[in-house]
Amino acid sequence: MALLPILRYPDPRLRKIAKPVEVVDDRIRKLVRDMAETMYEAPGIGLAATQVDVHERVVVIDISDECNDLLVLINPEITWKSEEQEVSKEGCLSVPDVYDEVRRSASIHVRALNEQGEPFEFDADGMLAVCVQHELDHLLGKVFVEYLSPLKQNRIRTKIRKQERQEAHRM
Repeated sequence: MALLPILRYPDPRLRKIAKPVEVVDDRIRKLVRDMAETMYEAPGIGLAATQVDVHERVVVIDISDECNDLLVLINPEITWKSEEQEVSKEGCLSVPDVYDEVRRSASIHVRALNEQGEPFEFDADGMLAVCVQHELDHLLGKVFVEYLSPLKQNRIRTKIRKQERQEAHRM
């Protein structure tokens, strides 16, 4: 397994739309393992392949406190969303140290393939629903900060550029 570099906002590669996975094979299973290792190391609770510059519809999520309940979603799609909205504070591994409130559907129904290429479906609410919606946005080339006002987006870009300069200076 290998740690993968995570793209940082506003990298234009984060705007690419992911293609469906044609075949769930050993290459995809290795990608899933590497993404999971990267997510746990970061640490985070979700990671989309787009964030590691692989533009295929693959997501890993683990919202458990023990980091031992990996959910793998290949070619995921939300087939139903509740009209009821929930506002939650979100963060993102591609937008380090930035957290802000985003409005999401409170409940969703998801269809996907697992690591063996077998279809499955599930209902999600709470943190899992938020996380799935957040990660599936990445597959569509959207980062959570795009839900925020233009002023907040500019502040975030400025903050990230400052972080990058500080990191470059430390090297």
